[in-house]
Amino acid sequence: MYSFDSRIRYSEVGSDGRLTLLSLLNYFQDCATFHSEDLGVGVEYLEKLHSVWVMNFWQIDIDRFPALGEKVKIETHPYDFKRCLGSRNFGMRDESGVRVSVANTLWTFLDTNTGRPTKPTEEMLEKYGMEPPYDMEYLDRKITFEGGGKKEEPVEIRKHHLDTNHHVNNAQYVSIACDFLPEAFEVCRMRATYHKSAMLSDLLYPVVYGEKEHCIGVALCDENGSAYANVEFCNTK
Repeated sequence: MYSFDSRIRYSEVGSDGRLTLLSLLNYFQDCATFHSEDLGVGVEYLEKLHSVWVMNFWQIDIDRFPALGEKVKIETHPYDFKRCLGSRNFGMRDESGVRVSVANTLWTFLDTNTGRPTKPTEEMLEKYGMEPPYDMEYLDRKITFEGGGKKEEPVEIRKHHLDTNHHVNNAQYVSIACDFLPEAFEVCRMRATYHKSAMLSDLLYPVVYGEKEHCIGVALCDENGSAYANVEFCNTK
């Protein structure tokens, strides 16, 4: 298990004084990055291999969002590798050691020269190792929306949406989708699937489903209706 300690900053909270969903995703994503960097298989290592880990799926279950100033521990570990696919858990604990959020993720290892999946090196697999998966409910990775959705105004991709891979960071899709939630909607569970990468100046065409239900879906599509990402928010588990 890899972990690091932190404290909830003012820049990470929303108007209610609690950690935002975007900040929680960033903590988890940073934890995976720190893990790789500390093992010597981080960004520079991947650049030399012309490879990258790309997010396929997020599931985050939230018991509560920590408040401003709270001390937290963020943790992660891989629990499965199959050919080009890697599965990784994440967790956040409060100062008393109680886990306030858990997550399951699936990643694909890509060759950046070809854009095709490839196998991680034996060095990487040996350094990461594996631990048993968390005891949590593992939901289906396929997200589908029923009925007609409400089309919203397109969102143009700006520089702040991009990461070191020069495409939209996975957390930014979730952040964009969050803008279509009702004001009082309390997220207890989030799932997101990623289908293709959006680049600078691309337009995302949001379609919102189930606005008055306990689960709200947001499809972020291109102009032809093909999904970049599908995101589902639920206020119950």
